[in-house]
Amino acid sequence: MRITLPPVAIAVLVVCSVQPAAAQTRRDAAACAALTKLQIPGIALSITKAEWFPEGSSPPAGRGGAPNPMKLPAYCRVDGVLDRRTGADGKPYGIGFALALPGDWNGRFLFQGGGGLNGSVQLPLGATAAGTTPALLRGFAVVSTDTGHTGTNGFDASFMQEQQAALDFAYQAVGRIATLAKQIIAQHYAKTPDRSYFTGCSTGGREAMLMAQRHPTFFDGIISGAPAMRTAYSGIGDEWVATMLNTVAPKDPTGKADPGAALSDAQKKAVIDGVLNACDANDGLKDDMIFNTKACRFDPKVLVCGTTKTDGCLTMEQATAIEKGFAGPRDSRGRQVYPGFMFDTGIASAQGIPGLLHGGRNPVGPPFSATSMDVDARAAAAAASATDALSATASWTNLNTFSTHGGKLMFFHGVSDPWFSALDTIDYYERMTKANGGPEQVMNWSRLYLAPGVGHCGGGPVALDTFDMLTALVDWVEKGTAPASVTATGRALPGRSRPLCAYPQHAHYKGTGDTQDAKNFECRN
Repeated sequence: MRITLPPVAIAVLVVCSVQPAAAQTRRDAAACAALTKLQIPGIALSITKAEWFPEGSSPPAGRGGAPNPMKLPAYCRVDGVLDRRTGADGKPYGIGFALALPGDWNGRFLFQGGGGLNGSVQLPLGATAAGTTPALLRGFAVVSTDTGHTGTNGFDASFMQEQQAALDFAYQAVGRIATLAKQIIAQHYAKTPDRSYFTGCSTGGREAMLMAQRHPTFFDGIISGAPAMRTAYSGIGDEWVATMLNTVAPKDPTGKADPGAALSDAQKKAVIDGVLNACDANDGLKDDMIFNTKACRFDPKVLVCGTTKTDGCLTMEQATAIEKGFAGPRDSRGRQVYPGFMFDTGIASAQGIPGLLHGGRNPVGPPFSATSMDVDARAAAAAASATDALSATASWTNLNTFSTHGGKLMFFHGVSDPWFSALDTIDYYERMTKANGGPEQVMNWSRLYLAPGVGHCGGGPVALDTFDMLTALVDWVEKGTAPASVTATGRALPGRSRPLCAYPQHAHYKGTGDTQDAKNFECRN
């Protein structure tokens, strides 16, 4: 499945085809430097830099300035801007991008999805769902983009006031950069990509869904992780949990709740222990992980204190608040406005975006401190949200053009995700499955994998959040090998591996063999 390039791109290929065939997938510093002069007729393209990095260079330092030990292959990084302009608000705009072109190219192209509200061009590495070997290290050409604006932080939404900038972020930029990247690749290597892939999580997961829905012939394989769909509604779901916990949190003299103080550390641990007692063994093994999520039935009221209250138990009010919060918000007619959240081992996590039991933590703003919520009003506002409507991916389920062109679509979602409920992704997948002929048909080209203990796109105290879905996707696209499961490991649990099974199956211990080894587990319904 490939894009038909416009005439200008075909002309580029003809010019470049005079080079020897044996050299078509290998390029050097001189070829990289030549890209500074790249022009494509009919496209307002500005190449700002074309820099060659020799083999053995390292990515920029990570958080806190810690050096990144990863050693990259030789590659050319091309930075540029598409459609540089002055917006209606007088501010400068343009679709910024970075394209990594490896010196030894494997013929594959990967689009790296964004995060938050984008607004910056990230290193084009292709690390999402790629295990320990990002796409660039495998020889993929990788592109990333700011989707048309520059932000002061990852959640600077000021650009939404400018029409074209809003359109670019919502859906236009990713399609245009995908096409442009393929044209630059064709110029640089004198051949179009053999296969094209897209991977992303959160906003990148939403962008992945956009590609399958709005550009169904652009990519051969797509990975969508924890997609940031229905953000107006997910915000209601997050705040609902915090609001319920605020009702039992300590209050100041004015009656204002102390966000995040509803439960002590000992009480949070008691909840996790209670969840494990109820659900851990349902997958054949007590290992502090819950793979059989469908069979998990936990009632917080079993933790209510007896006649003597201790710090390791709950009051009836606390148990009720947890139960109502995790059940999700309903309007005055009893309709579910946003799915609830599953009880899992990461709901008390302090890593990344804190788990839901911490309460009051707002991923993108000040702490939630309210003790009540007008769900009807919030649901009405969400339904009227122009921003959500512009970038919507949750409603469209007809993917028959994508599937009949041979496209493969993999979803993954952390069960402990405190921002976007895994239940919402399950709901989309089930609706999409029904709309495309049912499970027997859809399992031929799309699968969903749930990751127990994993937070938003990764992390968690008992999480196996390292998995190579990219290899599984490539094998599915190029060899026809459908992935029944994907093996997961993680720094939180050294030496342990488990299969992430295609929904609705889950990993179940066979009853014999090393309990740390994924090979001793099987996928069951």
